Amino acid sequence: MILVGELALWVALLMAAWAATTSFAGGALGREDLVASGRRGLYATTAMMVLASIGLWTALLTHDFSLKYVASNTSANMPKVYVFAAFWGGQAGSMLFWGLILACYSAIAIRFVPLKSRDLVPWACGTLAVILVFFIATVCFKANPYDRLSFVPADGRGMNPQLQNPGMAIHPPNLYLGYVATSIPFAFAIAALVTRRLDAEWLGIVRRWSLLSWFFLTVGITLGMWWAYVELGWSGYWAWDPVENASLLPWLTGTAFLHSIMIQEKRGMLRKWNVVLVVTTFLLAIFGTFITRSGIIESVHSFAQSPVGSWFATFFLTATAVTIYFVSTRLKDLEAKAVLESMVSREAAFLYNNVVLVGIAFSVLWGTLFPILSEWVRGSKITVGPPFFNTVNVPLGLLLLGLTGVGPLIAWRKASTSNLKRQFAVPAATGLIVGVVLFALGMRDGYALVAYTLAGFVAATIIQEFQKGISARRNIHGESLPIAVVRLVGRNRRRYGGYIVHAGIVVLFAAFAGLAFKKDHDVQMKAGEAKELVDPLGHRWRFVSQGVSTSETLNRFVTAVGLEVFRDGVPQGILTSEKRQYFDSNKQPQFEPSTEVGIRPSAKMDLYVVLAGVRDETAELRISFNPLVVWVWIGGMIMAIGGLIVMWPQAERRRAPSGYVATLEPKRELAATT
Repeated sequence: MILVGELALWVALLMAAWAATTSFAGGALGREDLVASGRRGLYATTAMMVLASIGLWTALLTHDFSLKYVASNTSANMPKVYVFAAFWGGQAGSMLFWGLILACYSAIAIRFVPLKSRDLVPWACGTLAVILVFFIATVCFKANPYDRLSFVPADGRGMNPQLQNPGMAIHPPNLYLGYVATSIPFAFAIAALVTRRLDAEWLGIVRRWSLLSWFFLTVGITLGMWWAYVELGWSGYWAWDPVENASLLPWLTGTAFLHSIMIQEKRGMLRKWNVVLVVTTFLLAIFGTFITRSGIIESVHSFAQSPVGSWFATFFLTATAVTIYFVSTRLKDLEAKAVLESMVSREAAFLYNNVVLVGIAFSVLWGTLFPILSEWVRGSKITVGPPFFNTVNVPLGLLLLGLTGVGPLIAWRKASTSNLKRQFAVPAATGLIVGVVLFALGMRDGYALVAYTLAGFVAATIIQEFQKGISARRNIHGESLPIAVVRLVGRNRRRYGGYIVHAGIVVLFAAFAGLAFKKDHDVQMKAGEAKELVDPLGHRWRFVSQGVSTSETLNRFVTAVGLEVFRDGVPQGILTSEKRQYFDSNKQPQFEPSTEVGIRPSAKMDLYVVLAGVRDETAELRISFNPLVVWVWIGGMIMAIGGLIVMWPQAERRRAPSGYVATLEPKRELAATT
């Protein structure tokens, strides 16, 4: 099976090249037979990529250490789940995994193109095939997981300890699924630009795949934050690391597109802006992959320097140049069909929202690139850390949070004074009450106060909009509250699914603001020694060391310290933190020691204990109190659920023979909710 997989990889390269050539030729010559051949070539590429992937998984699971990739990323005593996940744990395997996802996505996208958009197929298929050619060629020539060693070692090196976490099995796949999905909207945007068919037809295809990309990026980023929090031992979940930033960039521009597409659908505006956002999202995904794999940035997430980086740089620059050419030559075709009538309207609110999202993306991109640019210009690298990102993006983030609540309250075209008073009265009052109450309770951090005030405003906006829709349904149909909620969301998934996403954003910002009250304590404790600390909420904690212990398990030596924990005199159990030294099957140490954090989560605050080291039977510990961290994960899940609701196919409503019942009730309900 391994030999079959290796051969399939090279056949996939030939099939992808064939699909690109015949698709473009078919589109240019108007020959349906060539277009059909291109589609079949794309399907054949997908089949070959599946075989190539099965071959590598077979090599991993059978511990075929004659393959350099297997020997470099696994060992005989490594748990099976991490052996399986090693497929995407290294440079070559992750590239093959990217190609596998892209091939599967491409086959599905081309197979299910609506009949009315068939003119886009040859150009979209050809574009996807070209992207596949690049990735498969990179795997074949620069990062081949089937490269063999000149000898067969008795055991492999194993996986980096920081990767031996359940997050390894779920975080990278979700992130790759989000990254790769940006290729489909890009391909159809190029197809629409080439054919000049820039009406609403291509938007329907692009919107579905953009939502899919956004969903997986949201899940992947949330899982990445959780993984960093439980694994790296620094008591945080976002450090503005270059690789973290690389995943955030396409999410920001993709989010901007999903908002502005509504304006084009309803008013025919922002057509140029939407095309630019679609292609930029794909280019940022490629850029993120480039900085991750080129070795030009230092990060715990990045791969070592390799020739793959120069290939990605070339592909990124080429794709950017091609995109600029097509967009610049189609500007007349992208003229808006309407103009902005008022700066106080829903269209304007969406536009402000987009400007802020793109502004955040630009600041993140600039901060990520600045060390690289400074090294090129001055010969010395100037590092840009969290202070820069926080100084710029915290105010922009708060502005974005406020706009999240403003958009749904303003009317389309032009809002009247009476409309603004009626819509904003309750949400604005709610936000102010929240801010005043928190100030009266002693909160003095300015950013936190603003964040919670805006969170109260946005939460009240969401509740108000849901309440109006539910009241309308119950008045018209006499439904119970649960049924009214389910049917309301089911009938208008885009609108109310979007509100659920906004609710997740509110929860996230409330959780982020909790970091303002974080407390860290560095302590040294011998067996039997006790320490007393006070958390940000005023609770008194007592920690009693149970001493340092050592043990050996499947593939590691473990040094651990246990703390008996009391809060306000009430026992909370034993909390343990560990240092782990991984070894191979010959008991030879591998990698640097890693940390296993002790965490006691709660809705209000996490207790976070890290064993920094042991000296003369004395444990050196960092004990942190992290407010509201659990709500980061809850907020991410709420956003993902909202995204699923928005993505879920909307069943078409059956029309009554007379057309009366089928049209009257939706109009009555719409009038009641707007």
